[in-house]
Amino acid sequence: MSISRLSIVCSAVLAIGLVAYAAEEKAKAFKATCPISGKPALEDKTADYKGGKVYFCCGNCPGAFTKDTAKYATKANHQLAATGQATQGKCPLSGGPLNADKTVDVGGVKVTFCCEKCQGKVAEAKGDEQAALVFSDAAFAKGFEVKKAK
Repeated sequence: MSISRLSIVCSAVLAIGLVAYAAEEKAKAFKATCPISGKPALEDKTADYKGGKVYFCCGNCPGAFTKDTAKYATKANHQLAATGQATQGKCPLSGGPLNADKTVDVGGVKVTFCCEKCQGKVAEAKGDEQAALVFSDAAFAKGFEVKKAK
């Protein structure tokens, strides 16, 4: 094989590898959990919610969600924060200003609080109770703001 053919073959293999790598990195970048099933969500299965997008695992879940958003609100609010669509501006318990030293990881989302009392209350809670303290509709409204979906 001549050097020019070898260089073309090498370039093609490299280009294919780069395309595959880019697709894999994009897939890794998106991580969300379906608020209905708890399975990994897909980027193309969505419903509009509070100015953002909630992601689902399949085409059936958006209908179940829109039929009863209150039932899934805590998990949907959590997903908005986990996907970066919602940003925290205040304490979700008190609505007070944030203290950067008072944080708790709630289901993979770093949540900041105003004081040790609020931080401690959430740190002591576990699982669904912990998520409800921070991501229920009332708490979410106090502490988070949703960026408008594109």
